[in-house]
Amino acid sequence: MGGEFFHVYNRGNSKQAVFLDDEDYERFVKLLYLCNSEHNVNFRENIVKKHIDAFDFERREPIVYIGAWVLMPNHFHIYISSPRQGLGLEELGMANITKFMLKLSTSYSMYFNKKYNRTGKLFEDKFKSVHISDEVQAKYLFSYIHINPIKLILPKWKEEGIKDQEQAISFLDSYKWSSYHEYNGTIRPESKIISRENFLNYFPDTKSFKKDIFEWLAQGIALG
Repeated sequence: MGGEFFHVYNRGNSKQAVFLDDEDYERFVKLLYLCNSEHNVNFRENIVKKHIDAFDFERREPIVYIGAWVLMPNHFHIYISSPRQGLGLEELGMANITKFMLKLSTSYSMYFNKKYNRTGKLFEDKFKSVHISDEVQAKYLFSYIHINPIKLILPKWKEEGIKDQEQAISFLDSYKWSSYHEYNGTIRPESKIISRENFLNYFPDTKSFKKDIFEWLAQGIALG
């Protein structure tokens, strides 16, 4: 498996929404796949004009490995890995992650600004990253990313807990904008974003996936 692991996230400038409709979410999801390549992809020339689905495009080898992701109205989270390279920041794989995040944020910002006839930066400065150094931290992060959309129906779930898990699960089952579905056994084009073989198999049994992520999240909250 190798490499180093990071929690990468960013949000809209001044906490503004960066996804205003389904088309925006869909574009960012497709860019998660397309921008993860050493080759530059022009969405209009390579995808739109050729009348192909973004996930049918042969992007070749990825720059980084993505283990989990979620999009929220004004921010996103990605669990990401990159092989060690050289010294300093590169030794932790940050060079590849920075390259990928620059391609991703630039491509999406250009799309968003053109669509909504706006100028200026869309995201808050540079993306934030946290180095994941142990398995407990990693498993909590994995659960946190996939349950993050619960905030849309239960804004204080982290402080007050999730009392009605059936309601929460039903909402997650209907929320399209995360890798939750890949780990829940759903086969869809977006599955190409994920490189599961490069991450620990935290939840090998899809039947227990929903139960396990809630349990780990509860432990993570208890650990503070």
